[in-house]
Amino acid sequence: MTTTVAFIGLGHMGGPMAANLVSAGYRVLGHDLVESCLSAAVAAGVEAARSAAEAAAVADVVITMLPAGRHVLSLYGPEGLLAAARPGTLFVDCSTIDVADSRAAHAAAEAAGHRSLDAPVSGGVVGAEAGTLTFMAGGEEGAFAQAEPLLAVMGKKAVHCGDAGAGQAAKICNNMILGVSMIAVSEAFVLAESLGLSDQALYDVASAASGQCWALTVNCPVPGPVPASPANRDYRPGFAAPLMAKDLQLAANSLRAGGIDAELGLRAAELYARFAEGPGADQDFSGIVRAIRAASSNTTDALKGSTT
Repeated sequence: MTTTVAFIGLGHMGGPMAANLVSAGYRVLGHDLVESCLSAAVAAGVEAARSAAEAAAVADVVITMLPAGRHVLSLYGPEGLLAAARPGTLFVDCSTIDVADSRAAHAAAEAAGHRSLDAPVSGGVVGAEAGTLTFMAGGEEGAFAQAEPLLAVMGKKAVHCGDAGAGQAAKICNNMILGVSMIAVSEAFVLAESLGLSDQALYDVASAASGQCWALTVNCPVPGPVPASPANRDYRPGFAAPLMAKDLQLAANSLRAGGIDAELGLRAAELYARFAEGPGADQDFSGIVRAIRAASSNTTDALKGSTT
């Protein structure tokens, strides 16, 4: 018997994920408030549902990929997906949201008689299209085991991180590392430029030395050394700067709530918030190198002016 999946949220990430499930033989009913997203999913074989509740009512598994926690909790509300679904439906939330919101969604699903999993992803649009995402999952082991075949279609790796909210915790910790490391790599390239060192020379050394990291060798923030990086496409995302800013803000919220002394994480959240609200609004997060370079030029010019 074919598993029926309701997929709610068919944007840049959800659309390709739903399409991969269709290609693997699953029946997928999809819904999105943006007509163009829904139309693209239908072209890939997803069946259009008139509402999210209509899709959930006939599904064995309900997957959500939504912008923020408030959207998830709204759909999990008294008149939403949980009420429409048949008892014992598995709910898998792939959105990246606040840990507290995720735990609230789990509690609501359990109270309504359903199983649930938080399973945010890493890998970006390219990973969603290629089916190579990494899933970080939180929830009880039975729910994870039930979801694993679907996650295996949409990604290359799924890690059960622990109880409710653990997947979200892993996601924001991972992306805090990524945000901080991208800033550090970008600052290093700008410093190298000021010292007369070529981008290629710095890359050749750091990629084979202790500075090696994903932000350098996969998503290099300068054109040239890594041909597949967004820097070679005028910083078209990729992983958009506003999404990094959102994830770092979630991390900052948890840092403050937990009383964690994490100066770099909090500073990275500030820098990306400013970048995403300005020139980085439609750029890959690696484009922050441009902001660092521009600020450095302004500072240099000011210092030169003060000595003349």
